[in-house]
Amino acid sequence: MHPNPAFRGEAEALNIAFARTRGFGTLCVNGDQGPMLAHVPFWLNDDATGGELHLVRSNPIARAVLGPTPVVIAVMGPDGYISPDWYGDPAQVPTWNYVAVHLRGQLMPADAGDMRRHLDRVSAHFEDRLAPKKPWTVDKMPDETLERMMRGILPFRFTLESVAGTWKLNQNKTEGARLGAAAQVRASQIGHEVETLSRLMVDGPPAMDSDTPFPYL
Repeated sequence: MHPNPAFRGEAEALNIAFARTRGFGTLCVNGDQGPMLAHVPFWLNDDATGGELHLVRSNPIARAVLGPTPVVIAVMGPDGYISPDWYGDPAQVPTWNYVAVHLRGQLMPADAGDMRRHLDRVSAHFEDRLAPKKPWTVDKMPDETLERMMRGILPFRFTLESVAGTWKLNQNKTEGARLGAAAQVRASQIGHEVETLSRLMVDGPPAMDSDTPFPYL
């Protein structure tokens, strides 16, 4: 997380809502040979005390996590390069604006017999947002194909111990500099979801509770 308090003052409810809506992050676990990473979809429970994810059996993390294990899930949002020319002030330097939320807690194996319910829950989190399309469910798969697929993955659950977010949106600049940069970043080719980043730079992070889907994703 960025150390500047200007970028770390958002409510925990916003960080949770953002992470829950995004539902995809980088799982980070300490290993014997160094950090191990996996890029995973995940599901957060209603009270944000934990959630679920799954890993392919051959993933090193799946083989290493045999009991409660400290982990971080890093959830990235929009990001983009900011040129100092965009501020209209020569006393500036290049930087990068971004949104990121870290979910820190304990990961542990879940009951493999509960895999189908887990897949239903995770897929519904995303499918329900594709309305008016009828949601896809595992019932649409041939039974043999589903059983073969489920044998190749392992479910995990995690407890959530802390949530921290960085919303680096030029809050430490003058309004004119921030809005000038926001107008330029919208048309930039350097970054990810730059239109969303520009909107957040102009309007600021929304005030919301953790149960409400983050509106810009």
